[in-house]
Amino acid sequence: MTPSFEDLAALIRAKFPELSPQFQAGAAYLLNFPDEVAVSSMRKVAENAKVQPAALVRLSQQLGFPGWNEFREIFVARLRTRPEPLSSKARTLVKGGHQEALAHDMEAAQQHNLATAFAQNGARIVDVAKLLRKAPHVHIAGFRSCFPIAFSLLYGYRLFRSSVSLVSGEAGTLEMQLRSIAKGHATVVISFAPYSREAARVAEAAKEQGGKLVAITDSAVSPIALSADEVLLFTHDSPSFFPSLVAASAIAESLVAHLLALEGNAAIQQLSEAEEALHAKGAYVS
Repeated sequence: MTPSFEDLAALIRAKFPELSPQFQAGAAYLLNFPDEVAVSSMRKVAENAKVQPAALVRLSQQLGFPGWNEFREIFVARLRTRPEPLSSKARTLVKGGHQEALAHDMEAAQQHNLATAFAQNGARIVDVAKLLRKAPHVHIAGFRSCFPIAFSLLYGYRLFRSSVSLVSGEAGTLEMQLRSIAKGHATVVISFAPYSREAARVAEAAKEQGGKLVAITDSAVSPIALSADEVLLFTHDSPSFFPSLVAASAIAESLVAHLLALEGNAAIQQLSEAEEALHAKGAYVS
């Protein structure tokens, strides 16, 4: 059975430390630019990866494939199955003529997304919570449609921990905010395909500056997942024109709950103080 692109990426990541420097360079290019691999000749891929064409053949064989062509077919298949444009899905939705079934289809898709997210992540959420708890400061980033997920995670976490901040990049201040990520800090980045350039930049800065990186994303080989210390995956299937973020929201909520449980009584005290302050300062209607 031909492995999926995700299976191949997991295999490459597992074997990466034991590969030669030239093989590592080739493997990194393959995972970082899978679209180019699918549409380019082996010679062009080798040129872009700055390796010899023969190295790509040997890398393919070392990973268990007869040769480059069989190896490249996985990248071609991935390109065939990439998400269709939002406008295309919107046209299908409008022309479908089955509005009475839409609510049922939406419910079924959300249930599937939720079930898949918790089945995929399981104990990983606990591992991520432990990683964040150990960090002296936690940075959280999500852009465009992922901003609400990031803000929700920030809001819940800040109720019982003060050393948490949002990387938002408003008014062109992203690079300025990234300078606050220090060695030992943890950074949570949320993104799904097509991946935000800002999200990739935050992930890159977190690793460059000696921090831990947590990716909440839709693929183990997304740009923010490849170098992450921990990855939490969510699916975003939807009959609507826009991907569903229900599962991503559920992961963020579950993460906050686990963080509170790990902190124990100290967190409860901070949460009580925050709640009292909100009521005392008129944050809510009486």
